[in-house]
Amino acid sequence: MFLCCGDALFDMFEAGTSETAKPGSVSLLGHVGGSPMNVGIGLARLGHHSRYFTKLSSDLFGQRMRAYLDVNKLDRALSIDTDLNTTLAIVETGSDGSASYVFYTDNTADVSIAAAELPASLPQDIRLLHFGSYSTAVEPTAGSLAQLARTESANRIISYDPNLRPTIEPDIDKWRETFDAYASNANVIKASDEDIATLLGKNSEERFVADCFGHGVELCFITRGPDGASGFLPDGSSFQVAGVSVDVVDTVGAGDTFQATLLHWLAVHGHLNGSSKLEGAVDVAACMKYAIDAAAITCTRNGADLPFIHELASIS
Repeated sequence: MFLCCGDALFDMFEAGTSETAKPGSVSLLGHVGGSPMNVGIGLARLGHHSRYFTKLSSDLFGQRMRAYLDVNKLDRALSIDTDLNTTLAIVETGSDGSASYVFYTDNTADVSIAAAELPASLPQDIRLLHFGSYSTAVEPTAGSLAQLARTESANRIISYDPNLRPTIEPDIDKWRETFDAYASNANVIKASDEDIATLLGKNSEERFVADCFGHGVELCFITRGPDGASGFLPDGSSFQVAGVSVDVVDTVGAGDTFQATLLHWLAVHGHLNGSSKLEGAVDVAACMKYAIDAAAITCTRNGADLPFIHELASIS
């Protein structure tokens, strides 16, 4: 039912925190990552037939990635094999659980998708395509995925999370161009308050929401970390849901969990049954509450370890 597209990397986590690291040494522990891939894994763990489109390396990281996708039942049949190296991200976690990233993307697999390598056609059962993060801003993959979104928006729902990574693409104008390209074809957009401030400047959330609906978006969400989230409809309605207090291990994958579970919620409540538009009136507050509670679970675990459907039974 879902096809997520783009990032395919390994997050290399520094052992300990930035405050406890020994001078002159770095100890790393790797785990499969990538924002849209996390969303695909999350949807698969929630019981959906979830597919992934990217370029997968033949290197050690790519081999481990294939095994991880298979174990989590994320269908990789549409993905492309390559000898290019896997993208790596060095992740440093602060004492408050917040994460900072340094990416190594020079001529790596997931940012090297050419337009000619796009699938000639997609299976009919795919109802929604999801895009986001650095793969939407680094060429040639950025333009190729934008073409895929543009082509498929006539028949399918498009979901988009900007998830800016300025350490990969420091030109914010490029990110603004990317936002315009994907928002023009998107039905659902989710962005963090930090991403909006980077994209448009401080105190620009009203402008962001207006831009989303000006592009024809049907649902808009802003996540605010521990402060919860806001949701918006084109008719001017807005909704606020508070955050959940948990013992945070780290925040890696929290936004992706929110994205996966809100898409899951839309699916199980019958909003993804039409061709290229959402069906029915969406209970935005209920959708956000579900997604926030799920993201809180991820925050209690190391890395992007998204919850399974049985873990959400008490909040459904």
